[in-house]
Amino acid sequence: MTDHDGSAISEARARGVTKMNEVYGWELPANVPGEFFAVTADHLFADIWTRPGLSQRDRRLLLLGAITAQGQSDVAKIQINAALHNEELDEQQVEEAAIFLCHYVGWPLATGLNNALIAVKADRRKATRAAEKAAGDSSKTDTV
Repeated sequence: MTDHDGSAISEARARGVTKMNEVYGWELPANVPGEFFAVTADHLFADIWTRPGLSQRDRRLLLLGAITAQGQSDVAKIQINAALHNEELDEQQVEEAAIFLCHYVGWPLATGLNNALIAVKADRRKATRAAEKAAGDSSKTDTV
């Protein structure tokens, strides 16, 4: 794999960015500068997210539990959206995870996960309505 200027990307970077894009449903370039991205792509995603023994869904559930325990509801929104996008979990399963976590990390923290789910559901429904409206508007102009 090469970046936009034709220089070679390491095998770890290529593997890591491929996995990162799969996990999040994004299309990140392999040539993002900085050591933070390098460690994230080359180690976390190339080595850790690709290890055998756990599925991507398993890893996502573990991550949701960890970020819920830390009160990271903004990060939870990213993870929930990616899990729904990749069809690893559905909305009811995320809600069930929040209910389950109430008993292990506490009601206030797990409520943050549930609130993140509510926000993601609202955003996804809003985006769907906007896409449907845009599709309807374009079909009207196509017939004029």
